[in-house]
Amino acid sequence: MYYQPGGVVFGGGSLTPAVKALIIVNVVVFLVQAAADRSFVILFGLVPYLVWREFYIWQILTYQFLHGGLFHILFNMLALWMFGCDLERMWGSRFFLKYYTICVAGGAIFNVLFLPGQLAPSIGASAGIYGVLLAYGLLYPHRIVYFYFLFPIKVRHFVMIVGAISLYSSITATQSGIAHLAHLGGMAVGYVYLRWGNPLVWLGIIWDRYRLKRRRRRFRVINGNKDDDSKPTLH
Repeated sequence: MYYQPGGVVFGGGSLTPAVKALIIVNVVVFLVQAAADRSFVILFGLVPYLVWREFYIWQILTYQFLHGGLFHILFNMLALWMFGCDLERMWGSRFFLKYYTICVAGGAIFNVLFLPGQLAPSIGASAGIYGVLLAYGLLYPHRIVYFYFLFPIKVRHFVMIVGAISLYSSITATQSGIAHLAHLGGMAVGYVYLRWGNPLVWLGIIWDRYRLKRRRRRFRVINGNKDDDSKPTLH
């Protein structure tokens, strides 16, 4: 089933290229993960301690393809299909993949920054999915989804609820096994990107300005010293 514009969302329609590719990769990696031992999850899941200590920087992206069980990957891929296909049709595959990847990386960075000593691996595509939900809520705020498949609710209200749950859970939960900070990070970075542009570019601009300011300060100090040395002294 599909939806009418402004009506109830039953699904994303036919698979779009990027969403299809993401689903295939996730399923393939899930099967490999099922056949591998736990070292596979430690190596490719997100372990903030290893990112800081051993510089396992690839984990910021690879953790998205691992999942904690059949229902975990099933619901993530279902949400990706339901909400991602419309976004890809509107944006195009290239921009959609870029946005999705930035949300995934943003969720990982939130985890790494706020839980630097975490040893348990975080896995799953949820940061990217939450970013997709946020974008869908901004673009199609009045469409209706069924919360828990039972209660009709506008998409914008649904996004607010899941965002509030992630925020509250990230503050109160300790060892729930769910990476609430990654969910929150995916939504936050997704909003920043859609509202103001790529946050990674921002960081680059801020760093360039910082370096330029340091160079100017150093130049002033050197010139000041030279000026002082060149001045005649009176006795």
